[in-house]
Amino acid sequence: MELLIMINACKIASSSRVTAVIPCFPYARQDKKDKGFFDIAVDNLYAEPAVLQWIKEHIPEWKNCIIVSPDAGGAKRVTSIADRLNVDFALIHKERKKANEVDRMVLVGDVKDRVAILVDDMADTCGTICHAADKLIDAGAVKVYAILTHGIFSGPAISRINSAPFEAVVVTNTIPQEEKMKACPKIQVIDISMILAEAIRRTHNGESVSYLFSHVPL
Repeated sequence: MELLIMINACKIASSSRVTAVIPCFPYARQDKKDKGFFDIAVDNLYAEPAVLQWIKEHIPEWKNCIIVSPDAGGAKRVTSIADRLNVDFALIHKERKKANEVDRMVLVGDVKDRVAILVDDMADTCGTICHAADKLIDAGAVKVYAILTHGIFSGPAISRINSAPFEAVVVTNTIPQEEKMKACPKIQVIDISMILAEAIRRTHNGESVSYLFSHVPL
């Protein structure tokens, strides 16, 4: 609502064009059924180039890593990253046996003696990724990292991460993380301000934004 009011104020003040830059679009979660559709130009920015850069710079053994999706829905995301790093991928899916029985997590892929990197679009209470980390360690992974685009970290998330076997939980700063980092030393942040700045510059100058889908601006 604040955004709508600000856009309206700009229009009333005779602006020729209004561009909204939204680092985290909160009502676009996969579990929200009534998403609706845009009838204006929308560019979706991707964290993937920044994630690839972070992996290469901060994980010395990245050539022996395996990219893991904590659920079947993220398979496309992890295969894209695995392809660009030229490494293997795996996924975890929940197998429901019968009604009233707890889901069983099944790992598809071989992580033994590998560095496992869990990749997901967002983490809220972190139950899924923490269970996934335990599963990977049980399956023989030597280290486990989690890389998440949006770190919401509500409820028991911080205590779960502190107790889980992660080397690091890496998030972008689409949501401010300073307070969470004080409570959890495992949380590290990828700064995406340059991606947003370059997107604004390109949009304003009428240049293509698609360059940012595969490159990190310097």
